[in-house]
Amino acid sequence: MAALSSSRLRGPIGYTALVVVILVAFAGWHYWPGRNASKQSQGPTAVPVTIQTVQKTAFPVYLNGLGTVEPYNTVTVRSRVDGQVIKVGFRQGQMVKEGDVLVEIDPRPFQAALEQAQAKQAQDEANLKNAQLDLQRYSTLAQSQFASRQQVDTQQSTVASLTAQLKGDQATIDNATTQLSYTTIRSPLTGKTGFRLVDPGNIVHAADTNGIVTIVKLQPISVVFTAPEEQVGEINNAQSAGTVPVMAQSSDGTKVLAQGHLAVVNNQVDAASGTFRMKATFDNKDNALWPGLSVSTRLLVNTLKDSIAVANDAIQHGPDGLYVFVVGDDNKVAMRNIKVGAEGDALTVVTSGLKEGEKVVVSGQYRLGKGTLVAPREQTAPSETAVPPDKQADNATDKAP
Repeated sequence: MAALSSSRLRGPIGYTALVVVILVAFAGWHYWPGRNASKQSQGPTAVPVTIQTVQKTAFPVYLNGLGTVEPYNTVTVRSRVDGQVIKVGFRQGQMVKEGDVLVEIDPRPFQAALEQAQAKQAQDEANLKNAQLDLQRYSTLAQSQFASRQQVDTQQSTVASLTAQLKGDQATIDNATTQLSYTTIRSPLTGKTGFRLVDPGNIVHAADTNGIVTIVKLQPISVVFTAPEEQVGEINNAQSAGTVPVMAQSSDGTKVLAQGHLAVVNNQVDAASGTFRMKATFDNKDNALWPGLSVSTRLLVNTLKDSIAVANDAIQHGPDGLYVFVVGDDNKVAMRNIKVGAEGDALTVVTSGLKEGEKVVVSGQYRLGKGTLVAPREQTAPSETAVPPDKQADNATDKAP
């Protein structure tokens, strides 16, 4: 009985003692002075960040605006005579060239009027010839006293009257020829036709206001846009210095549609809106610009040489203004107050606070503070998109018609 009782007590006590030994051993290992010293010797953990090296660059200064595409020439083709349309020589939406036949009107009434005028001229020419012969006879008889001076003068008047009548006949013929030519309606310019408003068989009149078809010139084409009145001096200075490139983009600014140049700056400011209008010219060889299309514009007014520019993501806003995190040689960051100038889509010009060659943090700033140790990863600096030089050269040769 004593041996049994001893084994029952020894079982739970043994397990408890084993657990205590394990806990004491773990605590001793965790709080061992040598291990703590080893952890402290490792130092603080470096924060991973993305950096860029500050460089000097040519920074393009753009003025952004909104505009509308407008054709340089728009013509509503109308008939200049009354008559029935017997033929339509174009398709709706077709590109036509200057001089192409668009519509033919029944020419028979006008041909008849021309032939009638020609017949009248022939009749008057015969009468004039006879009158001239009579004048010659009267003049000969008058020399022999067989005809009076009055008869000679009367015949001279008849010859002069018939001569004037022939000039009138010629004018009538010219007018009839012109009216006949109006029965063939030709395209006045090279462009794209719109909806056809008259079908074959319809009667058209010179007084019709709707016309037959509208033609717009697409190449070249223009974009009319506005800018605040404060920028008129800057734009005029840029234009006086040479060709001013203009970029036409989609209305959301995500796609470049065409490259062109500034053609006209309006000669007055709209006092009501405080803006002034400008017109830019584009080759539009691919017809990316369409009449009535809304576009955003970027007008290059200046290029700042050797400017200190940093990525927009590097600039932080603080209670004392703008600042950036600068990474030192020891991979510790410092907060540097800066002042900025022109801003672009990717870069901002820094006018003071940074020097070429310094490294600034562009990503991971939310974990940084003064003196934070970082693990930097270099990233290629972005650049501002400018009009390619070859495009500028091409556009410089294009003039508004």
